[in-house]
Amino acid sequence: MIFHLSIAARDPRHVASVIAELWGGEALPFPPVAQGSWVAMAGDERGTTMEVYPAGAELRPAEGDADATAAMNPSPARHVATHAAIASPLSAEAVQAIAAREGWLSKYRKRGGVFGVIEFWLENAVMLEVLTPEMQQEYTGFMSPDAWRAMLAAGPPGAAAAG
Repeated sequence: MIFHLSIAARDPRHVASVIAELWGGEALPFPPVAQGSWVAMAGDERGTTMEVYPAGAELRPAEGDADATAAMNPSPARHVATHAAIASPLSAEAVQAIAAREGWLSKYRKRGGVFGVIEFWLENAVMLEVLTPEMQQEYTGFMSPDAWRAMLAAGPPGAAAAG
């Protein structure tokens, strides 16, 4: 179970506010690690949060009995592999409207022909996969070790259609 995930953004406060809106939650300052960080809190029973650090913040281990620290990279990558699939109570139309309001790319995709997601590109750089209630049912109906093994045994996605 993931309780929180950390990402970086050029405008952490704004990005955390949009994520909180997708969840129906709240965004608050998050000063413990990197100055200027914000956190989006879902307000759910699990304490689900997404920490949003300033672009360029890199977490590094500290010496001895101390917490990790953040150092700033003056030339951070704009696009990263790190992303998250998040549940939202909103409809696909509402999610897409938020992206359009922000000027951020979003599009519906069917992953492996099995479950839908909305690729929601924070600041047009960091991807969230937003799942509406219907998409969440597709996801949880498929995402299990047994279903994954069956998919792997069938070959790569699209292999049956090509063969």
